[in-house]
Amino acid sequence: MVNTHNTTSQDKELGHRLRVIRERAGLSQRALAKKVGVPNSTISLIESGKMNPSVGALRKILDGIPISLSAFFEFQPDAERQIFYAADELTEIGKGKLSLRQIGGTLFGRAMMILQETYGPGADTGRVMYGHEGEEGGIVLSGRVEITVGEERKVLGPGDAYYFDSRLPHRFRQVGAEPCVVFSACTPPTF
Repeated sequence: MVNTHNTTSQDKELGHRLRVIRERAGLSQRALAKKVGVPNSTISLIESGKMNPSVGALRKILDGIPISLSAFFEFQPDAERQIFYAADELTEIGKGKLSLRQIGGTLFGRAMMILQETYGPGADTGRVMYGHEGEEGGIVLSGRVEITVGEERKVLGPGDAYYFDSRLPHRFRQVGAEPCVVFSACTPPTF
């Protein structure tokens, strides 16, 4: 029914398109899921670009809106046009000890993702290193972070920076007593 591996920027665009169309139809994720008989988590994962539905699964979901597959793929949501963002307008996409505050509410129509990353004591992106399409770089503003990229590992402190091909498996881990703050960018936004 769905693929949760190897999602791409096209999956994120599909998810964003579904969210915009669902909201325009006045349906919550829960209401749409109930209407078409799928778990609420399925709609959430598709809309976040973390799940790639089969054509049959997408058709079933779209029948609940209702909209045809062709009309769904013809629809082009407007890209976010906001230029300036107050600190409280950054979108939190992290969880737990790792805060990831994204500039903009959506990445639809954007070629770059910019984050303010805050790694609390013991925060980690996970034991399993991950890779994705693109390039990323950042500058450490405070604290210390250990970054592993492929076979290379380095602890960075304030003023230190990194830049690498995101297809290489990588991992970030906070080290030291104080939280670590990093400003980073990734292009394309496939994080």
